[in-house]
Amino acid sequence: MTAPPLTRASLLVRLRDPNDGEAWKDFVRLYAAVIYGFARKRGLQDADAADLMQEVLRSVASAVGRLDYDPRKGTFRGWLYSITRNKIYNFLEARQRHPRGTGDSNAHQRLADQPGRDTEADDWDREYERKAFAWAADRVRPEFQPNTWQAFWMTAVEGQNAKDAGRRLGLSPGAVYVAKSRVLARLKEEISQLSDP
Repeated sequence: MTAPPLTRASLLVRLRDPNDGEAWKDFVRLYAAVIYGFARKRGLQDADAADLMQEVLRSVASAVGRLDYDPRKGTFRGWLYSITRNKIYNFLEARQRHPRGTGDSNAHQRLADQPGRDTEADDWDREYERKAFAWAADRVRPEFQPNTWQAFWMTAVEGQNAKDAGRRLGLSPGAVYVAKSRVLARLKEEISQLSDP
């Protein structure tokens, strides 16, 4: 498995301008879902995960102006992961000190029982990869004919072989391979926009 792409340094520079709504829209479109999904997988309920996501985004907004991005010191996504992880720990610690009637008093224990940091960081990267794929798929799907997209989806995502997919779509196996290849190339191109060359 290859490493997920790094966040574009140009996007990070643009985020320093609080009036650059397009940069913030791109940032939130990608990372809000990653933060939320990660929090849910750590045992937070829907509303709590949404609140935590907002808290993380506020922290980023207040700190990004002071952020001196140096990839040698670590990735932006690693920094964001640390913020998110710390906020989750703080949330669960506060809940343990001041229990609420949530019906689930074992959230802190579930977090403590989670695999170690390496596995957790891998979960963070997988969540990012899923959201980056979904983001890119939403953007490129309208560029393709429905049969082309279906051929890609059936073979690349669902794991069907080209012969079976072609039979269902009325395409030759060769046409299915070509469709899959075209969509994959376009997706890779779109995902590459998330990182600087």
